[in-house]
Amino acid sequence: MEPAVRELLFLARRPRDLDTVVLAGVIGTALEAGRKPLIRGLSEARFEKLLNEFFIGVALANGPAGESGDDEFADLLELLLESRSEPSEPSAWLAYAVASAAMGPNHLWQDMGLPNRRQLSDFLRLRFAPLAARNTEDMRWKEFLFRQIGERTGVPRGKSPHCDDRGDCAVCFGSEDD
Repeated sequence: MEPAVRELLFLARRPRDLDTVVLAGVIGTALEAGRKPLIRGLSEARFEKLLNEFFIGVALANGPAGESGDDEFADLLELLLESRSEPSEPSAWLAYAVASAAMGPNHLWQDMGLPNRRQLSDFLRLRFAPLAARNTEDMRWKEFLFRQIGERTGVPRGKSPHCDDRGDCAVCFGSEDD
């Protein structure tokens, strides 16, 4: 676990809560990597509200929006917002956090600062149940999400490998343990 993630969890109002663990992981991983914004798409006011809700005395700037039109962030965010198990402000923050982490280079659970894929699966099944229920073949989560937006838009997405094209289904399905 990254030091920034540990520090955020130490300052968390509910450190064992899965939503808190996810937000601490996404924010802490971005801090460790020097990435700004920490959670893409959130205004400073919304980010400050998130920090006040989940953490005690944490004062961080989210950073400039830095949105670019060359990735699938907006499409993924829309998919996640539409797939929330409950339509609340905290669940929207979680959608922004997942979409931000999905832009990273690693397995989604790693980009979210989580200890393993099982914790990511539990989180997605709880907070994005309609979407998670469609992953019936145990596809790796990042590949699954990008395949979903590719199917929605009719445009294959770059972060999602296409097993049929490459003949390497092990890249898309099964264990993500290193």
